[in-house]
Order: sequence, then structure tokens, then C-alpha cells
Amino acid sequence: MSLIVQKFGGTSVGSLERIARVATRIRSARDRGHDVVVVVSAMSGETDRLLDLARRAQERPDLRELDVLLSTGEQVTIALLAMTLQESGCAARSYTGHQVRIGTDSAHTRARIVHIDDQRIRADLAQGRVVVVAGFQGEDEKGDITTLGRGGSDTTAVALAAALGAHECQIHTDVDGVYTTDPRVVAEARRLEVLTFEEMLELASLGAKVLQIRSVEFASKYGVPLRVLSTFEDGPGTLIGPDREDNPMEQPLISGVAFNRDEAKITVLGVQDRPGVAFSILGPVADENIEVDMIVQNSGADGTTDFTFTVHRNDYARTLQIVRERTSQWRASEVTGDDRIVKISLVGVGMRSHAGIASRMFRALAAESINIQMISTSEIKISVVVDEKYLELGVRALHTAFGLEENGALEGGVSR
Repeated sequence: MSLIVQKFGGTSVGSLERIARVATRIRSARDRGHDVVVVVSAMSGETDRLLDLARRAQERPDLRELDVLLSTGEQVTIALLAMTLQESGCAARSYTGHQVRIGTDSAHTRARIVHIDDQRIRADLAQGRVVVVAGFQGEDEKGDITTLGRGGSDTTAVALAAALGAHECQIHTDVDGVYTTDPRVVAEARRLEVLTFEEMLELASLGAKVLQIRSVEFASKYGVPLRVLSTFEDGPGTLIGPDREDNPMEQPLISGVAFNRDEAKITVLGVQDRPGVAFSILGPVADENIEVDMIVQNSGADGTTDFTFTVHRNDYARTLQIVRERTSQWRASEVTGDDRIVKISLVGVGMRSHAGIASRMFRALAAESINIQMISTSEIKISVVVDEKYLELGVRALHTAFGLEENGALEGGVSR
């Protein structure tokens, strides 16, 4: 008998009918001989409803009280699911994060898990019960309720799986796995059977929204196998785990094409090319807690440099203002910006042992007359910035060029 942790998101538990369907899946796992711990989110739309109430009650809601309010969404779901399981003859018991003692730091609305007391869970499992735990929440050392931020239920599930030594952590959602790219953009996108933690981290950070990035980081750190499954249909899903160096023939050259629409870039032209110029530009941006992604610096023959960087589109206006206020101190000739760009990325551990990936990528984009504005690389990723009007065309071109369709070849990424 093995222990599995199953997580169900808000869409999966959005109604009593869907909760009943989740209960059926849990009983099925029990019938196969597994011990089961379940982590659930609030019913779909509930967290947004609570946030709206908070903002109507207080212009800038107190973060401690906001956590008290938001944590109630999951409390409703765990009780309803436990009742449904009991009604079907399956012993179950629900717990809030406070009751399980999921210990966190005190950063309200964005807390991080520090430790988990698993004694009550293990005692219930020993009694043959399914344990249902509220995701997204915990308590700090003062006993105050905390929440983990958007997508925090995934992190709760992985953390519990690590603490309990679970065989697998299953993330049930409204898709049946991780795909080579978004099927809404490329109809021929293929469900991936296996991914490494590295690849999933890159895909999540580059725009793939199937898993919350903190949960993948946690799984990678503690070696917890993750499986992404559909709540609404049967299937093997996508298994995410350590690198499988013992089976290189099954490792595709490129695993997927990710993209992010929420990009904007800022360019400072004609800055004096001297030590510390990068810090003088990006330091004030960092002081405002604005995250910078890609950075390009081009030095000219006249002793000046052009400095370009990207930020999230939501931070564009504020960042542009910060930079323009300091133009004179850098003796820059001009500051320009563009919030109509996107980032397209290739991801795959197979890049490590294959040359020519970048040139093939650039050739495929050039064939569609897509101009590349910025380039960033890592050991298993190549990202480019292009005009937003070329997003879907660029993704489709790369998906085809690297043979990622349903009938694409694995070796070398060439379509058959």
C-alpha cells in the first residue's frame, strides 16, 4: 500500500456535483489500495468574492484580517468534501491549515511554509480515514492564520507529500496534463508523458500556467514526483520528476514552447559606458520591488551604451516613470518603451547535448518574417522577444520546426 496526495483546484470543486465527482476519484484510489491525503482549494470564484467584500469593507484591507477572511473559502470545501465522502461510506476527516499545524512565516497573503506537524494526519491514516486538508493556508509562530498567495494549494499539496514521504503528488485540474504548448494556439499540441523538474520550472516561469512555480520548486527540492491529471476524464497525465539520464533515447530534444503575453521593454539610449551604469539604472527599479527579466546592453564606439530590459506589463508605466525621472543623471539621450511585445521560449533538457538549436529557432522565425528584438539563453532554454502581433505565428512556426506535433519525432525534433 502506498500513500498519495491528491490536490483538486477550484474548478474541480466548483459545485456539489463536482465535489461528488472528486469523491468518486478519491474512493477509486482507496479501492486500489492507496492511503489518500486530499488538498482542496476554495470553490471557483469564492476567493475573488471574498476579496471584493474585503475591499468594500476597507479601502486597503488589513493583511492579517484579509488572511482570516480568505482562509474561509477552503474551510467550506474541505467540510463539504468530507461530508460527501462519509455519505458514500468512506471514512474521512477534514482539517484547516491551523488544525494540521502547517507552520509558515508571518508574511500575510504571501507566506512561505516552514514546517508541518503530520501527527494528526498519520493517526487518521492509520485508522483508515481519508484526510482532507485545506490548501493555501497555515499559521505563523504567533498562531495567526496566514495564506500562501495565489496557487498556494499546489504548494500545500507538495509540502504535505514531502512531509509524509508520499509516493506521488497528483495535481488534478481542468486539463489532462502538460502540453508541448497551449492547445488553444496550436491545435496539434501534444500531451507530454514525462518532464523533468528543470523543464517544468522553466515552462512555469516562462508562461505555462498548469502548475504554480513555487510548488515545482518545492517538489524539486524534496524529490516529490508530481503528476498532472484531469479531474473530468481518465488518463495517465504528465509525470514530473528527476532527470532520467538512464533513458536518454526517450528524452526529446525540445519538450515545449512557452510564451508570455505580459511583457514590456524599456530602453535607455546613449548612456555613458562606465562601471556601475547597470546598477544606476536597475537599482531604483529594484527599490520599487519591480522584477526585471531580460537585459541587453550594447556598447558603441563613441563611449556610450544602449541599455534595454523587460518588466511585467503591469509594471511598465511605473518603471518608465522611474527611469525617465533619472535620465539627466545618466546623461542619456533618450528613454523609450514598448508594451506591445511578447516572449516566446523553447525549453528542453535535450539542448545540453545538441548544437544548433538557436540557429534552427532563428531560421524558423526568419522564414515567417518575424524580427527578434531580444534574446536570452540558459542551459535548457532559449527565449526571444518579438512584437505581440507575431505571437501565435511564432509559436506555431517553432512547434512545427521542432517536430512537437502529435506525430512528431522525438529524436532531433524533426517531423515525420
